[in-house]
Amino acid sequence: MTVRLPAAERRQQLLDVALEVFAERGYHDTSMSEIAEAAGVTKPVLYQHFGSKREFFLQVLQEVAGQLRESVGKATASAPGPREQVESGFKAYFEWVARHRGGFEVLFTGESRRDAEFVAEARKVESDIAETIAGLILIDGLDDERRRVMAYGIVGMSETISRHWIVADLQLSPDELAASAAHLAWAGLRGVRPA
Repeated sequence: MTVRLPAAERRQQLLDVALEVFAERGYHDTSMSEIAEAAGVTKPVLYQHFGSKREFFLQVLQEVAGQLRESVGKATASAPGPREQVESGFKAYFEWVARHRGGFEVLFTGESRRDAEFVAEARKVESDIAETIAGLILIDGLDDERRRVMAYGIVGMSETISRHWIVADLQLSPDELAASAAHLAWAGLRGVRPA
C-alpha cells in the first residue's frame, strides 16, 4: 500500500530513493519500475513527478550538486581566515563525500561522464565551486583568469582524492584527508606570484 505524502515530501522521497538506485546500478541499467519498487510506489506515481527517466536523473544530479555546492560554500564562508578557508572547504567536500557516496558516484562517475547533458551538470557544480574558491584566492597582482585556473586545480584535487579514497577504500577520515590536501594546496598557493 502506498502511503500518501504531500507532493513535496513524495518528490524528495523519490529523489532520495532514485539516487541510491542510480548509484548502485547506473543510469542505463536502472528502470523506472525498479525505482518505483524501491520507493514503494507505482510507476504512475513516478510519472506524476518526473516526465521521464532522463528528467529524473537530471533532477537527481541537480539535487546532489546543490548539496555539495552548499556544503563547500557554507564552510568557506564561515572560516575565519584564508588558511582556514582552504582546510574548511576540503573538509566540507570530503565530509559530503563520506555522507553521500552515492551522490558522488552519480555526479562524477559512470553515465554522468558519457552524456553531454549530464556532463554539463557535473561541470556546473565544478565551475560553481571553482568560482567560489577563486574569489577566496587573494594574491596581489594576480589576474582573475590565473585565480580561476588555480581554483579549478583545487576542485580537481578534491574530486581525484575522493575517487581514490573510495576506490582504494582508504581508512582515512574526512579530517585527515582535508588536513593533507589543505597542506598541499596552501603550500602551493603561498608560492604563487603574479607573472
